[in-house]
Amino acid sequence: MHEFAIAYDLYTTARKAALDHQADSVTKVCVDIGEMAMVNPEQVSFLFDTLVGEDPLMKNARLECMVITPETRCSCGYTGNERFVCPRCGALPELVKGKEIVVRHIEIEVVDA
Repeated sequence: MHEFAIAYDLYTTARKAALDHQADSVTKVCVDIGEMAMVNPEQVSFLFDTLVGEDPLMKNARLECMVITPETRCSCGYTGNERFVCPRCGALPELVKGKEIVVRHIEIEVVDA
């Protein structure tokens, strides 16, 4: 179940960023998940919620997933979102976007002393 590994990586990335910036809490973690990454965003979100529940720094954090639509290009000049067969020449197009998993930004709260 690679969704757990992804949720754990998101959790540790957000936690490290919060600690590096002396945050009191993390409120939101925004992540782009490509449609072709073969990851279920709902499962990642559920597992993330499970991981942050016991951590005082992360307990209020919510995960916001944005699904990224695939984009392809072909050597014949075609660009679009056809993933398997180029509609112009019939070749296999190159996937240039849509298989990534990227943390877009992390929102934290810092209480001034």
